[in-house]
Amino acid sequence: MHKNETIVALATPAGSGAIAVVRLSGPEAHQIIRTIFKSAYAKAKSDSASLPYDELNPNTVTLGHIYDGDRVIDEVLLSKFNAPRSYTGEHVVEISCHGSIYIQQEIINLCLKKGARMAQAGEFTLQAFLNAKMDLSQAEAVADLIASESETAHQIAIQQMRGGFSSELQELRSKLLNFASLIELELDFSEEDVAFANRDDLRKLLSESQLKLRQLIDSFALGNVIKSGIPIAIVGEPNVGKSTLLNALLNEDKAIVSDIAGTTRDAIEDEINIEGIRFRLIDTAGIRETTDTIEGMGIQRSYSKAEQSKLVLYLLDATQLNTNPRIIHCLMRIQIMREKFTDKPLVVILNKLDQITGLEHAEIIKQLQEKQPQIPLISLSAKSGSGVEELKKALVESFKSGALSQDDTIVSNARHYDALQRAYASLIEVQTGIENDISSEFLAIDIRATAEALGSITGEITNDELLGNIFSQFCIGK
Repeated sequence: MHKNETIVALATPAGSGAIAVVRLSGPEAHQIIRTIFKSAYAKAKSDSASLPYDELNPNTVTLGHIYDGDRVIDEVLLSKFNAPRSYTGEHVVEISCHGSIYIQQEIINLCLKKGARMAQAGEFTLQAFLNAKMDLSQAEAVADLIASESETAHQIAIQQMRGGFSSELQELRSKLLNFASLIELELDFSEEDVAFANRDDLRKLLSESQLKLRQLIDSFALGNVIKSGIPIAIVGEPNVGKSTLLNALLNEDKAIVSDIAGTTRDAIEDEINIEGIRFRLIDTAGIRETTDTIEGMGIQRSYSKAEQSKLVLYLLDATQLNTNPRIIHCLMRIQIMREKFTDKPLVVILNKLDQITGLEHAEIIKQLQEKQPQIPLISLSAKSGSGVEELKKALVESFKSGALSQDDTIVSNARHYDALQRAYASLIEVQTGIENDISSEFLAIDIRATAEALGSITGEITNDELLGNIFSQFCIGK
């Protein structure tokens, strides 16, 4: 893992800017910088000599210059950190220079000439993990934090980076290992038929552990969509205003709007951030009976997109609900949607509110609510924008009222999800083993399999291949 090497990289995005930060970490970091940096401050008021590097206080910022021999490269601010009180747990120096690409490269090249090597992707955070500054799940949260594009994604990454997830797993793993040790101890006294591990206590631990792991596993569905954007499908019959609503929510002309039925033949997607929550809006083809092959393919995709979404917005055209047969037809359509998508919320949107009277609106609402009282109903005009803000608030509340309103841990990492599933499966094996009164030896094996799966999340059990795969996904300067 090259723990004895000193690495250097640009810690800010590549390209020109106001400033750039060059990061150096490793046992020779101070030695390298000592040869190329001179403080702008004198050793004493009466002394013109620069303050020696070794006398610079750690964890402070010092103004000075980077030299290549007698040539000044740049005036910089230098931050000095001594091991182990640094991000990586090793000696670290960060140089804030002017953002010229030429200056950045000159400073990095100087460090390379003095004995450092270029850092690989994620190697600074890898050093932090190897030096026990953070566990593996916290290290992965660093990458998630950098990639977060919404308040909720940021919230999940911060919670995990602060160790909340890790502490839960470590506590559970410790209890399981303790029981495994007691069960294995029984094997040494098998002839005396001694029970060190109370089976009732073990059953209680298994029940608590299964419940906790099940909660974490189930949270992945939410955590995963929060990272990529919560998918919302906009569905309905042709010309009810789906594309107009998409444009109104995005506040731009994303989709083509036309009075011609069946204009949208394929799904159109875009993202919007509402109060820190990232939504992925999907405008779908109008659902109706058709003999047009291409339109039929678009309708099938509409159902497919709705199936993949976390919430379905079903649009109705208020101007078409002026007769009882039309209302009955729409109620049948709503019931079909309820039966087809039983696992996700359905919100009915009554659109084109600006084209009907208040009395007509009240009568439509009354009839819809009498037949479908459990369905959330929102009235708006996508064309004028009236009611669109209320819809946005409803979208936010639909998710903040659930898991996002709690402090419970939400799993968003696919590797963690896989490990949790393996741990849960092993716990089921232990449960089955107890019920069938199998040998203590096999119980201990299954308990340790659970502990091993949990340990792979935090990095207590790992290998070079796994670490290489994880940290290769980081940016170079982190």
